[in-house]
Amino acid sequence: MPYLIKQKTILIEGQTCKMVIEAPHVASKAKPGNFVILRVSENGERFPLTIADVDQENGTIVLVFLIMGKSSALLYSLNEGDSIMDVCGPLGKPTHIEKCGTVVCVGGGTGIAAMHHIAKGHHAAGNHVVAIIGARSKDLLLFYDELSAFCPEVLVCTNDGSMGVQGLVTDILKARLEQDKNVAEVVAIGPVPMMQAVADCTRPFDVKTTVSLNPIMVDGIGMCGACRVEVDGKTKFACVDGPEFDGHLVDFNQLRQRLGAFKEQETLSFEEYKCRCNNG
Repeated sequence: MPYLIKQKTILIEGQTCKMVIEAPHVASKAKPGNFVILRVSENGERFPLTIADVDQENGTIVLVFLIMGKSSALLYSLNEGDSIMDVCGPLGKPTHIEKCGTVVCVGGGTGIAAMHHIAKGHHAAGNHVVAIIGARSKDLLLFYDELSAFCPEVLVCTNDGSMGVQGLVTDILKARLEQDKNVAEVVAIGPVPMMQAVADCTRPFDVKTTVSLNPIMVDGIGMCGACRVEVDGKTKFACVDGPEFDGHLVDFNQLRQRLGAFKEQETLSFEEYKCRCNNG
C-alpha cells in the first residue's frame, strides 16, 4: 500500500527535510528508538530512518533525513500529497526507558531528531531530561523548539559560536558530568565520530552510555547480516539486536570502515541521478 506524505518541511534547503507520513499500523506500535525501512519506488533500494516522533491519534510518524545519496534525494524530491511505496516497521528494539533520575540526551545533525523521540520517552517516564545539541552554526541546528517544549534544559553548542557555547557537544557534556554526579544515563545519537567521542567522554565517569548505530541495512529483520557490528567483541545485528548498544563496548573503528565500504558505488549512483535530473 502507498504511504501518503501529509506534510513536508524543508529544515535546511537542499540538505535536510522533515516529513509527516500517514502510517497508522506503524504509529500504533512505534516506541522511542524504533526505526522504519523505506522504499520510495518499485525499483528503489531499501534504507532505514529512525522515527523522530509519533502521533497515534492521527496515525502518523515523523521522519527527518539528510540527503546522503540517490535514495534520500529521491525521497526529498517528493512533496505533500505524494506517496512512498513501502514503509516497513516499527523495527529494532525500542529504547529501554525507566524512571532513573537525570538523563542527558546528546544529539548532532539529523540525530537530534531521532534523539528527540527518546528524550520525549524519558520525560514521559518522569526523568529530568537534559538535552545537549550541536551543529556547525545556528542555521543548521535542528529541533531546538521541539525539545524546549518538554526538556527543562536544552544546552546548545555551535562550531562558530552563533548560538549557545562555541565548541563541541562533548565540551558541554564533560562540564555537566563534572558538576552533576546524579546523571544516571547518557544517550547519544548522531554522526559516528560524535557518538564515539561521547562514549570516550563518559567512560572516566562510569556513566551508562547508550548509542544508536547506523550501519548499512538491507532487510531489517536479521536475515542478510549486512548490519553486523562488533559489540564487546561479539557480532551483533543492529536491526534486531539494536540499533541501541552500550557505547563503551562498541567497536566504532569497524563501524566506520563498514559505513565506507560502498562509498565509491554510492557516490557514482548519486552523481548519475543528479546528471539525469539536470538533463531533464
